[in-house]
Amino acid sequence: MGTLYAFEKACILATEKFGPSYDLKALLSSNSVSVGLFHTAGKGTRLAPLPASENNNKPGVKLPAVVDVMDSENNVTTQESLTILEAVVKQTGIYAASRKGRLSVFWGDQVFIPSEAFQYEISHHIDIMCTLGTMVDREEWLSRGLDKYGVIAVGSDGEAAQVEKVDYDTAILMLKSLGGVEMVGPSLGSFSVSAVMLAALCTEFRSELNEKSGKFDTDPHFWMPMTLKESDYVKLMMGKGTDAATATSHHTRMTRMKKSFQQKTVNLDNSSLGLFGAVNVGSEACWWDYGQLKLYSKNNLKLLENDENASLLRDFFGVTKRISGSTISDSVKICDASCVFASEANNGSISGSVLSCVHCGEIDANGAILVNVTAKSIKAAKGSILYNVVDDSEEGVVVGEGEVRVGVFDKLGGQSVVNSSLAIDGGKVWKVAVAGNANSFEGIHSENRNSDVAEIENQRLSAHKRLKLSITN
Repeated sequence: MGTLYAFEKACILATEKFGPSYDLKALLSSNSVSVGLFHTAGKGTRLAPLPASENNNKPGVKLPAVVDVMDSENNVTTQESLTILEAVVKQTGIYAASRKGRLSVFWGDQVFIPSEAFQYEISHHIDIMCTLGTMVDREEWLSRGLDKYGVIAVGSDGEAAQVEKVDYDTAILMLKSLGGVEMVGPSLGSFSVSAVMLAALCTEFRSELNEKSGKFDTDPHFWMPMTLKESDYVKLMMGKGTDAATATSHHTRMTRMKKSFQQKTVNLDNSSLGLFGAVNVGSEACWWDYGQLKLYSKNNLKLLENDENASLLRDFFGVTKRISGSTISDSVKICDASCVFASEANNGSISGSVLSCVHCGEIDANGAILVNVTAKSIKAAKGSILYNVVDDSEEGVVVGEGEVRVGVFDKLGGQSVVNSSLAIDGGKVWKVAVAGNANSFEGIHSENRNSDVAEIENQRLSAHKRLKLSITN
């Protein structure tokens, strides 16, 4: 429902911004534009406490990579940290040319580089991205962990179906309607829909959209009831805690909508399109997920590695030199693997670490990730993460192995330091104060809910700037 609601809000905003003649729905229907929508992908509980440092903006979390930003007021170019969302927008733009007349929906916490061609001919009203391979046997289904994913299966006629977190035998039974499965693979969740399918969904859920009621997710409430038999769908939903009557009723509703849609599109130019298909990003695709704290650490430290995946990651982020845009004293020892971007340091050592927008006098970083940190002294052990921290103490910042520390600013310029570690799953302890914090991650999220984001960012920038000047002087 969030997709439909966001699209309709975007249509209103487009008219307000560009005038009544700018009709986004009409432009989409005439195949004049391709529209992209990016979801925030949840509260970021498993990435906590990093989103708290960005006022609950999970895709606004910074990566250890930089982009050039033009300061038009002072006519200078500065380097700032790239956010997850900006990385996602950069990557997914390659699909725009193939998707005129479609709404594409992406998740704001994962970046993927396809190993299959990204330009393709549209064949279905709905298509979903996945990493397809040939159909596997029971043993490989288990070894690949397909029982733990939403899985897309494609039949010999190109039509696809989705099942979610089922064992091999259950999947085979549920996918019989495809007439034999030829390709199968985990879903990336990102999808696109034709203008006519988008209109049909908005019409079907008009009452919920008007009343801002109901909660429907695309996989269990749109795609699965459209592609699975009623009995199989009900069984799956009961396993998710939905009672049989509710699941049956919803399947009936979606079946009715599907039949009505197919009847209406018979005479349209795109009536040759199938209903639900797959867009294969390739079984060798790079898939960098930043939605969990451990994955944020793992995929950012990948910048230091030497395999093909790491090389592609550096290419994607535009890393041509391990040290760039930085003022590093000759007194600082840096290993060949470390990456240092838009940073300053006077003394110390950097080993097996990634630094982005870090400014300090003394540094000792060993296997750490430091993003947007200003301090007189920094000591960061293996596996540690320092993020959005300003520390003007003489003793500086000290984080131990696997520890995580972030700065959370308020509109008056005050900074609260929030701690965690790679061993802590924020989703499991969301409601509990951990690592010596005075408040739980949920409590911090609630406090951030109505924050003045622009003013807080100004305060944060000012705090970094003041301390940087005192360090460099």
